[in-house]
Amino acid sequence: MSLATMFKRNSLLDERSTWITSVVLIVGMLAVVVLHALPPDHAWHLNGSVVSLLGKYLTYMLLALAVDLIWGYLGILSLGHGAFFALGGYAMGLYLTAQQAPLAPWQAVMAHFPVAALAVILAPGLLALVFGWLAFRSRVTGVYFSIITQALTFALMLAFNRNEMAMGGSTGLTRFDELLGFALAGEGMTVALFVASGVAVLLAFWGCKAVTRSRLGRVCMATRDAEARVRFIGYRVEHVKLAVFVLSAMIAGVAGALYVPQVGIINPSTFAPLFSIEVVVWVALGGRATLYGALLGALVVNYLKTVLTGVMPDAWLFLLGGLFVVVTMFLPQGVAGLMAHLRRRREVTA
Repeated sequence: MSLATMFKRNSLLDERSTWITSVVLIVGMLAVVVLHALPPDHAWHLNGSVVSLLGKYLTYMLLALAVDLIWGYLGILSLGHGAFFALGGYAMGLYLTAQQAPLAPWQAVMAHFPVAALAVILAPGLLALVFGWLAFRSRVTGVYFSIITQALTFALMLAFNRNEMAMGGSTGLTRFDELLGFALAGEGMTVALFVASGVAVLLAFWGCKAVTRSRLGRVCMATRDAEARVRFIGYRVEHVKLAVFVLSAMIAGVAGALYVPQVGIINPSTFAPLFSIEVVVWVALGGRATLYGALLGALVVNYLKTVLTGVMPDAWLFLLGGLFVVVTMFLPQGVAGLMAHLRRRREVTA
């Protein structure tokens, strides 16, 4: 098979996977809305708690997209993306808290939704800009970058635990009553947040696809595979890394902002390094550099977590670690890679 034929074939497969993923997301959202609208005594009715849980899964899927964008396509393994997720969550939490009484005078400005929405994007984006600029200009790569991102999120966890931060200390921000003038406890708001999360995932998926198919995306993949060669032909690799890292952080911040009103709390434990490591497991299981694999991995792992923590709460971390080991050893390309391998074998034998 010639390179041109292989490239065309891969492009067609990528296009097909994009449409299939989009259709599954749209149909899934519509199905949840319809099932929730059924009478409460109907056998297929989904109550508000289930819809809220599914909405939380969608925010995790959005976070997984952010990680796959930089890990799968740029080769940067961040073990601190939970920090950007948490910052977006705290920005939304401050807005929700300010609807009642802000914890500090300076937080009164967060009572305005446009300001809060801007903070959701700018807080993680600016942190990623400063942190990334310092790291990439120093050419920190590989495991060293992973370690300092983990140190970053751990430092933020310690900082937000302090009462002097006026962020609720170890308890965090909770007891939210309303969003945009509507009660958060209402069934309508539950469905609205679910739909908003689904739309955000869909838009982020299309946006990330557009990036990976663009010239920037091709430079990202070239940097991942042969950074020295990309530098040699004249590209400023630091700028490429920084741009994608900031974009990824902003997506994570939006995910955190959508997560908070559906869960009802945000506290420093969201900054915990373990959470960021879990996100990496989601992406590894689903398959890197596919985007749809990240969505699948986030959904599957979190569903298993919901089920197994109810049955074996003390064993979940061991199961998660075992899952990561199995994926690393036997499924290095994740479920998406396994599906692609089986498809190629079927085509060869056909």
